[in-house]
Amino acid sequence: MKLPASVQVLERGWLSSNNIVFRGAAGTALVDSGYGSHAPQTLALLAHALRGARLDWLVNTHCHSDHMGGNRAIQDRYQCRTSIPSGEARLIEVWDEKALIFGFADQRAERFRIDDEFDAGAVLKLGDIDWQAIAAPGHDTNAVMFYSPEERILIAADALWENGFGVIFPQMFGRDTAFAETRSTLESIARLDVRLVIPGHGRMFTEVGAALERAFARLESYEASIERLARHCLKVLLVFSLLDKRSMPLASLPTYVQTVGIFADLNARYLHLTPEALADFLVADLEKAGAARRDGGMLVPLIAA
Repeated sequence: MKLPASVQVLERGWLSSNNIVFRGAAGTALVDSGYGSHAPQTLALLAHALRGARLDWLVNTHCHSDHMGGNRAIQDRYQCRTSIPSGEARLIEVWDEKALIFGFADQRAERFRIDDEFDAGAVLKLGDIDWQAIAAPGHDTNAVMFYSPEERILIAADALWENGFGVIFPQMFGRDTAFAETRSTLESIARLDVRLVIPGHGRMFTEVGAALERAFARLESYEASIERLARHCLKVLLVFSLLDKRSMPLASLPTYVQTVGIFADLNARYLHLTPEALADFLVADLEKAGAARRDGGMLVPLIAA
């Protein structure tokens, strides 16, 4: 698990992505900024990690709200240069809340300034280490990972976790290639010589082969049943909303899943349940998984935000 002295990982919960801080002769940098409502905590953690230094550069692996929701607050504090994958730039510039899965999924982020873009294949110097930007579509079409051949470290973002990967949305947003993209990304990781993975969520890990086996098995289960994937997507989205809101009234859940765009879309495409039946299923399954519980008339999360 040893990291170079110039790299520090701030492990967060599931509402905010992990943040990676770099210090080097060329300056300081941060990869990914967490969710917007966590911005005060992110700023405090970042200030502690920087030990009085300024932040020079903010880089995003992709532009989902849990990875770039703190961008605006960080820009306001540090006036730092900000770089994002080139495929995300147009979406951010027009603030496409459906493609970015913001308002469409009842998530929030503040608009921020883009100073420059980078493509897969670019090499970014972070913490005096060269990191190769590698395309990582699947969870997000335009996502990238960062790999250091010298250190054999992969900043995987949501392409690979210790037990899975970021949720994928096949056949939505005009895409029908998400399964193939996810498989291609996992295969590209398997071709790398990696000793340590820094995931977008969860702890760092070294058992890369075992993690890939679990990820491929999960992908195969979704390929075998699109309905299974749809149910998984809906549970992930509801847990995210719970973590954001801290609790939700049980009585309003049928209306919520009927009116929030991504819930209604997934249900209409794949599950065909009444709003009441969908709400009942989600609550029961989250309780069974130990992710949430009923507390009086409220549904509350049981995992760390």
